[in-house]
Amino acid sequence: MGVLGIGGLFFRSHDPSARAAWYREHLGIEAGAEGEDTVWMQEAGMTVFAPVAGTSESFAHDQPFMLNLRVSDLDALTAHLEGAGIAVERRTEWETDYGRFVRIHDPEGLPIELWEVLE
Repeated sequence: MGVLGIGGLFFRSHDPSARAAWYREHLGIEAGAEGEDTVWMQEAGMTVFAPVAGTSESFAHDQPFMLNLRVSDLDALTAHLEGAGIAVERRTEWETDYGRFVRIHDPEGLPIELWEVLE
């Protein structure tokens, strides 16, 4: 008996269909707006589940959470995103023993951390 993993992520949106389309187009996530029968099959791997202090500077205080996504070929993905006009934030301190990280924001301002795990 116990939890096997995260079964879904549901979050409020001003325009659910447009936001789901953005995730499909730019990140390749099979996102569906509320009421759409869409399931995103993921590769198995690490998931960090960690509450952070309300005073944390990890991401903007007006955002309730940051989405962290494991990716492959971070350089190719960031080139694709920048080619689409999406700002990509890089910091040297985000190159760690755990992997490489960059940050973007979805159309409604949700911070998204893209994480290329070091093998």
